[in-house]
Amino acid sequence: MKKNKNKVCFITAVNDEVKYEECKFYINNLEIPEGIEIEFISIRKAKSITSAYNSAMNRTDARYKVYIHQDTFIINKRFIYEILDLFENRKIAMIGVAGGRGIDSTGIWSKCSKVITRVYDTGDPGYIHLLSYGDIDGKYEKVDIIDGLIMITQYDVKWREDIFKGWHFYDASQSREFINRGYEIIVPRQDNIWCIHDCGKVNMNMYEENRKIFVREYIKENI
Repeated sequence: MKKNKNKVCFITAVNDEVKYEECKFYINNLEIPEGIEIEFISIRKAKSITSAYNSAMNRTDARYKVYIHQDTFIINKRFIYEILDLFENRKIAMIGVAGGRGIDSTGIWSKCSKVITRVYDTGDPGYIHLLSYGDIDGKYEKVDIIDGLIMITQYDVKWREDIFKGWHFYDASQSREFINRGYEIIVPRQDNIWCIHDCGKVNMNMYEENRKIFVREYIKENI
């Protein structure tokens, strides 16, 4: 399918309609560059997030895709301008707002030797705090792995639904798939923070199972 460089597709796996409507509210209030088209694809009753994302990826001709959790709210109205500016560098394949460099043997991004994160978070219900870690020189910092709250791409790589059946480590896997192809993944400086992640308590079902799959597949020093 020929890719439309003038289209940005926002892709979400949905199981909470209220959260999703709020997510869309923020997107619909973004400033849209002239000539750019916005598209929404939502996947419901998905078997896994990897299968949801593959399904959506194959349904759109948009060059630029924003894989976004239903509880992630984009508050920087210049978001689209900023991602398109960053993607002028064709080596940059994927952008996130939370990630790290130097993956350890656990495969967990927050345990990287250098964590680089810029996002508002509501880990404690009703309380928003800024997670800001790691120095960013220039417009962005290259990372080895990003968190899946928002993953913005300009190229398509199949999500590994063949091995990741749940809702964890799909983001780590996709990060490694891009890097193994010679692309760069970044966290931008964000003079104005892009997102609020209203996640609350995270469902950890199948977390450890998927972590071990990630380690076996992508990390040399298996544990």
